[in-house]
Amino acid sequence: DVQLVESGGGLVQTGGSLRLSCSVSGITFSNYYLMWIRQPPGKERESVARLARGGTIFYAASVKGRFTISQDTSKNTLYLEMNSLNVSDTGVYYCGAGPYCSLSYINIWGQGTQVTVS
Repeated sequence: DVQLVESGGGLVQTGGSLRLSCSVSGITFSNYYLMWIRQPPGKERESVARLARGGTIFYAASVKGRFTISQDTSKNTLYLEMNSLNVSDTGVYYCGAGPYCSLSYINIWGQGTQVTVS
């Protein structure tokens, strides 16, 4: 069985910070591309941070310079450090894994964790 579990979301004030974690089990962690995806209320899901082959990191323009994606392979955990949060960052945040570094190919999802900025 495969399981991705996000944690760390919550309610923060504008300008605040949160650190999200994604615990991965049931798959070989290093064999998958990893990313963080968010879905603002009433809007489509979007990839905000991706880990590609060779360690290349991609960020959505809206979060570049404020968010940092990282992983701890020894703990099978993915992280997203979020700083200088804005109201527009509000949404459900998911971690995802798939065979290619593209949102279209993500086939393993967590349940999501709510981030609310006010």
